[in-house]
Amino acid sequence: MTAPRSYLFVPGNRPERFAKACASGADAVIVDLEDAVPPAERPAARAAVASWLSPEHPVLVRISDDIGLCSHPGVAGVVLPKAERVEDIMAIGHTNILPIIETARGFWNLTAIAHAPNVRRLMFGSIDFQVDLGIHGEGEELLYFRSQLVLVSRIAALDPPVDGITTAFNTPDLVRADAVRARRLGFGGKLCIHPKQIATVNNCFGPTAEEYAWAKRVIDAVSKTNGEAISLHGEMIDRPVVARAEAILRYLDSNS
Repeated sequence: MTAPRSYLFVPGNRPERFAKACASGADAVIVDLEDAVPPAERPAARAAVASWLSPEHPVLVRISDDIGLCSHPGVAGVVLPKAERVEDIMAIGHTNILPIIETARGFWNLTAIAHAPNVRRLMFGSIDFQVDLGIHGEGEELLYFRSQLVLVSRIAALDPPVDGITTAFNTPDLVRADAVRARRLGFGGKLCIHPKQIATVNNCFGPTAEEYAWAKRVIDAVSKTNGEAISLHGEMIDRPVVARAEAILRYLDSNS
């Protein structure tokens, strides 16, 4: 199984949207009991989520103070907002935890968080992160921080991290640009706030038709040799290039 490319948030106080979110085409659904729900509505939202959860439609849950929900059999994983300490992760007690790095302290403790028990993947809460650090801008202003998430994830043997949201959902070109940038930096997925973003995100984090054609040419050429490095259309084809081509073909096989 490949790691999810798209994670769709659905507010925990909107139970009429839960099934629609699961049918949206997103690789994973996050039922949100934190930022999307006003504090006064969280007890009712928590009760609504608890009554809806089922192994028949497993979802991720972004918790606020909802530790009791984590053990429910319908919870496929726990999204921990503002992750800052290993102790917070260990207190959850779930086997699949996805910490969101969205504060300076969380980033400072990034390596420890990535190596904490049961952590499966890191997420980047880029909007809150900018607010916490007084940063203005989503591009080069966050390049160092995004690159560190990719590096630490690799060292900790986690799936590539998940990039933050794009707030505009009626502007597919902007969603595409954000997703392409994230993929080029080594991210493996993106958080979504609207179903309109899902197809664009999924396409951006999968190989393009051109990449598939390239990978097939490489593997076909290599199959006719004894493993030595060769040249194909002016490109040196050695072991790292072959490994990239093989990964592209594996991805397509697993999603066909």
